[in-house]
Amino acid sequence: MKFKVHKDVFDKIHDACFGGVVAYDVDNRGENCDIEKILRNEMDNLKIRLNGYNIKEYESIIPYRNAFKDLGINPNKYMSSIEAMAKRVSKGSKLPFINPVVNLVNSLSLKYILPMGAHDMDDLKDEIVIRFSKEGDTFIPLGSNEVEDVEAGELVYSDRDRIRTRRWIWRQSAKGSITEDSKNIFFPIDGFESKNKVKVIKAMNELEELLVKYFDCETKKFFVDKDNREVEIY
Repeated sequence: MKFKVHKDVFDKIHDACFGGVVAYDVDNRGENCDIEKILRNEMDNLKIRLNGYNIKEYESIIPYRNAFKDLGINPNKYMSSIEAMAKRVSKGSKLPFINPVVNLVNSLSLKYILPMGAHDMDDLKDEIVIRFSKEGDTFIPLGSNEVEDVEAGELVYSDRDRIRTRRWIWRQSAKGSITEDSKNIFFPIDGFESKNKVKVIKAMNELEELLVKYFDCETKKFFVDKDNREVEIY
């Protein structure tokens, strides 16, 4: 199985880059109090860091808002996942504890202010790719069973058959979401060469370390950019 980014994505977002970590044979059942504590601390820390800021104007959020505009996506109507999370935390709301893997990813996403995803690879068909949607693509939102039609030309994560995220890093599908039964998991981290590449790499390295520490699993990490657009992940 490969992770690929189509060339025309880089034609539109010239300095896009993607860190990635894969974890194999994870046991995601039960609770992990240490990870819950990490998430709780990162929520508290971020609330302090964002105090007095307009989220739309925060340095780490601006590149994603600008990229959304370049893609024809209204960032006020469709906030990137990291902006939505940061806004929620800044207002004093808490992210829910879902399961250990999701809690861990959310904690690092808040720490580095980066959009970080998680996809169950055993529910992927052949590949996972970042591309522009085509006629006939459909999507099932997280928390719903209703199928949405996706207009052509929208930046998405997809496998061979199904859209996995809409509007790039706005919303993830119910298909491939992480549950307590997920074992083989792909974690993408979306960034920009000129804005936050160093943070992407730091987040990638820390995620790998913590996955090994808390789940005693095999891992693989990689970096994708315009000069290296695909990698074997599974």
